[in-house]
Amino acid sequence: MLGAIEAGGTKFVCAVGDAEGNIFERIQIPTTVPEETMVEVIAFFQKYPLESMGIGSFGPIDVNQESPTYGYITSTPKTAWKNYPFVQAIKDAFDMPVGFNTDVNAAALGEAKLGAAKGLDSCLYITVGTGIGAGAVVQGKILQGLTHPEMGHILVRRHSEDQYAGKCPYHKDCLEGLAAGPAIEERWGEKGIQLSNREEVWNLEAYYIAQALMQYILILSPKKIILGGGVMKQKQVFSYIHKHLLEFGNGYVELPELSDYIVSPGLGDNAGITGSLMLAQEELLSKQTLQNS
Repeated sequence: MLGAIEAGGTKFVCAVGDAEGNIFERIQIPTTVPEETMVEVIAFFQKYPLESMGIGSFGPIDVNQESPTYGYITSTPKTAWKNYPFVQAIKDAFDMPVGFNTDVNAAALGEAKLGAAKGLDSCLYITVGTGIGAGAVVQGKILQGLTHPEMGHILVRRHSEDQYAGKCPYHKDCLEGLAAGPAIEERWGEKGIQLSNREEVWNLEAYYIAQALMQYILILSPKKIILGGGVMKQKQVFSYIHKHLLEFGNGYVELPELSDYIVSPGLGDNAGITGSLMLAQEELLSKQTLQNS
């Protein structure tokens, strides 16, 4: 029996399940401050005889296991969680292995194991919502190096008719600053869900997302691209993304049929929590291997 936490900026999803992605119970807890949220998280899991825990967290986080701050949420704009020792808090409450990564890396792992990229050793998962983040699985493993990828903050070319300054507090007009949900609302004066019939809204949104996808394709060459998050529930944006991606690529890289290559999450809203179960399973197997060697 495995525990899983998908820690988001507005809510924590906690679940108990197994290595096949079956979920036996799940709850949602508001993300307030650690002193409140974590008490409820720990109380939920205390009911179960868990073998391992997996955490997919909002970030930035420290995923370098050699670092003194491994397992911390680091420079988040959510000030109450800044420099919070997430992994240690769970280990203090439960004596078990804890797998830890970003929420988008967890979602990428879930989609690779059991979702839209099942059977492939490579995929890219991108969430477009309150922010923009991406996780990648390469040769069957989550991609990370110096730190975890921060693909939502790449620089993109501004559309010639777009005068919006950008929403990102760090970079203004990076991808997240121009195309995340809050940027759509601030630029157009309404939330995306209320702009469904405005072609110009989704054509511009696709213009920026397609630029990002072109860069990701050229650098990572993923075998499947999965677009999740609240903004991508506006399904009409997919056809605009396909159009702009073909224009930007201009035939340089031969791509598969785009409707099969760039898809919605196969696990729907369960990609992150399922991937967190996979993190728990991987950490458990890793610890068992070490003990047996």
